[in-house]
Formats: sequence, structure tokens, C-alpha cells
Amino acid sequence: MELKGIHHVSAITADAQRNVNFYTKILGMRLVKKTVNQDDPSMYHLFYADEIGRPGTDLTFFEISNAGHTYPGNNSISGTSLRVPSDEALSYWEQRLDQYDVIHDGISERWGRKVLPFQDHEGQRLIFVSDQHNQGIAAGVPWHKSPVPQEFSITGLGPVYITVPNLTPTEAILVNLLGFRKIDEQGSLHLYTVGAGGTGAEIQVEVDPKADKERPGRGSVHHVALRVDNQQELEQWRDKIRAERLPNSGLVDRYYFHSLYFREPNGILIELATDGPGFATDESEEHLGESIALPPFLEDRRQEIEQHLKPIQLK
Repeated sequence: MELKGIHHVSAITADAQRNVNFYTKILGMRLVKKTVNQDDPSMYHLFYADEIGRPGTDLTFFEISNAGHTYPGNNSISGTSLRVPSDEALSYWEQRLDQYDVIHDGISERWGRKVLPFQDHEGQRLIFVSDQHNQGIAAGVPWHKSPVPQEFSITGLGPVYITVPNLTPTEAILVNLLGFRKIDEQGSLHLYTVGAGGTGAEIQVEVDPKADKERPGRGSVHHVALRVDNQQELEQWRDKIRAERLPNSGLVDRYYFHSLYFREPNGILIELATDGPGFATDESEEHLGESIALPPFLEDRRQEIEQHLKPIQLK
């Protein structure tokens, strides 16, 4: 029972069409699944990833059309990083972000890697991170139809950033329960890794006891998911989490993977998700994301669901 790294990150958008435009046309990611929130089918759930949506490459969004502004702060997932192949790729991205008037902070360095923090049009906090010296979990493979050259394209998710007022309970969950290893510390910043390590397996925790609690909205992150090899292991994780008396969702069949959700004491929502079955379960790899995909238990409501969704233009 060893977690394999970051599985996906799920965030909130107020406008699915603008979201698709930004993440496919500017960032060059592939929309691998256009589906709905299974707990509320009235809203879109969009998945952007590498060429086939490999685990560890998915950045997903729930569309909540009336979502207000995010007021950043504590008890939050405060940043999502996107892996790119090299330091040279960051120079490309700095120019591309300028070309599209995307807010960014310029290239800097964190934990020995070159990074480029930026924001999307809704204030989503993102960071390009260079895989120049990565020796851990392998990256994904960019889609060959991306508008971004493959040598510079996004290849998956990098470290996820969390901000909390008190390190102790969060560190206990990461280390004692989930098996992360603490590998560095710089003032109020603490870095943890799991599994094979590297860019795709890290969580950074920032401790800020004075900050107000975040008020989430459009541009905020809902949860982070961690990779579990298969359903049998997920059942073992369920038993382990129950033994710790942590409130949890139990096993949830998301059709494309199986999941379990729980909150650690500082309020961060963590999902454990299996690597399979994957996004090609109901669509061919060639046509991923082109139509609205519904899990079998929602298929008989397709007409009703599609009537309430505003069509998304992909080109």
C-alpha cells in the first residue's frame, strides 16, 4: 500500500466555455473528458490532461456558473503546478503568456527547480515547473494536436501547494497515515514526497497562522486526488482511514476510476483514486472529450441533462 503520487486536481470555474478556451487554446492541454458532476449533473465536469488522460496529468474543473470571487487564504489548496519538460520550455511559456496577456510572476526557482507562477482569467493559481532534473515519476505524453510544440508542452501535474494555520495535524496525516516523506524545509515551507518521488509526487505545505481562512469561489481548488494502484488497495485504504476515525465517503465508483474522499484536520479535501479503468472506457482515444460522456447510472437521464447544459465549442 504505497501511494503513487498526484492523481488529479479539481478546481472551480464559473464559465465552461472560457475555461475550455484557456486550457486548450492557450495552455494546449487536451480536453479528454467532457462530462458532468456525478453528484450534481446540472453542472459540467471538464478534464484536461495529456494525450489519453494518464493518471497524474489531469486538471479538472466543475462549472459553477454563480461562483463568486475567491478570497485566498488559509485551509486551502493554494497552488497547482503543471510540469513542462525543461528550463527552456519555461522561457517559451513566459513569452506565450505575455502574448496572451496572462498574468505571471516571471521565472524563479523553488526547491532547486525553475518555476513560472501565473494565473488564469479567473485567478486560478498555477505554476509551471521544469522537469529538467526530474528523477521520479515519469511525465505524461502531450497530445500531438496541441497548439503548443511538444518539446514545450505540459506533461502532467507537479507539486500541489497547501496553506494551513497549523502544520502538526496536516503533517501527521501526510506522514503517518498516507506515507509521505518529509524531504525539505525552508522557513514556513515544508516539502513532502511519496512513492517514486519527483515532480509528480510532491506536496508543499505553507504554514501561515495569521492568514484568514480562504473563501473559495471561481479560481479556487476543490480537492487534490492521490494515486492508488487498484480497487483492492483502495479498500485497504478505506479500512485504514476508518481505523483512524476520520469521516470519509466510503468507496465511490466514478466509472473512470474508483475513489474515496476525506478531510484532514485543517479542512483540506483529499481524494484517493485508482489509476483505472481510465477515460477510454466509453470513448475511443482518438475522440476523447468530443461528446458529453455520462456514466451508465446517468445515461437514462441524458436528454434531461443535455437540455440544461450550454453547448461548448471546441474549435
